[in-house]
Amino acid sequence: MAISDNLKRGTIELTILTLLQDGDMYGYEISQQLSDRSGGLYRILESSLYPSLYRLVEKGMISDHSEKVGKRRVRVYYHLEERGKEYLEDLRREYISHTAGVLRILGIKGIEEPKRPAMKSQEKNKIK
Repeated sequence: MAISDNLKRGTIELTILTLLQDGDMYGYEISQQLSDRSGGLYRILESSLYPSLYRLVEKGMISDHSEKVGKRRVRVYYHLEERGKEYLEDLRREYISHTAGVLRILGIKGIEEPKRPAMKSQEKNKIK
């Protein structure tokens, strides 16, 4: 049973950024890796993938660069930026925490909510 589109929408940024930790990838490659790494459970059409990639580029989480492949074809590769690495860590914590809560509601035990990292002094000052 494949994962529903609603659930995918909530995890697409998390999964894209996670894949890009391994290195630069182009859109079709990202789509294939999502399917391969999930054992075929997480499939996304490229037409649904690209708006998420464009959004991540606009936010400065990833960057893109074009490379010529063959005589005429150009591939756009996506690269995880430092800001995207930080965002990914936040997304992971949020996802794991949310999933732990849902699993508790479902009566499934064994996954604990992640510990929150200590706030940096800059973040503490923003709160004051």
